[in-house]
Amino acid sequence: MIGVKKLSRPKEMPLGERVYLKEILRGLSVTINHFVRNLANPRRIPTIDYPEVKRPVPPRFRGRHRLTKRDDGTPRCVACFCCATACPAYCITIEAGEHPEPGIEKYPVRFDIDMLRCVYCGMCVEACPCDAIRMDTGWYTLPERGREDLVYTIDSLLKD
Repeated sequence: MIGVKKLSRPKEMPLGERVYLKEILRGLSVTINHFVRNLANPRRIPTIDYPEVKRPVPPRFRGRHRLTKRDDGTPRCVACFCCATACPAYCITIEAGEHPEPGIEKYPVRFDIDMLRCVYCGMCVEACPCDAIRMDTGWYTLPERGREDLVYTIDSLLKD
């Protein structure tokens, strides 16, 4: 025989609980509490005047890439492709050319970093045998208007 169990209907909630009045008032009290506290002591407001005031970056922060230069101003990169090979996002494009100076074998004719693909892992910096690429600028990648502006060329990488 199948038993039938009678369930009692839940009590009808009072109006205050039905419209979440208690929780709305609690949320408003938190908001008003912060508002009054910030009005009383504006120096403690945890905002900064960006971009005039930059937030200090932690010492291990990996900022935007830059290429280092030799004493004569030419890029230190010898186009060995170690950085492009180590990059898990395949965001580095290098075209090598013969250097006119016989002591230097190659140099990058083209060195592009696609910042839309870069994951800031730092593998390119670790793989570079001649310390030609660094991520110590302390700069974030700035927003741009077009996708092509986020492909950094050798000229923009040597500027920093």
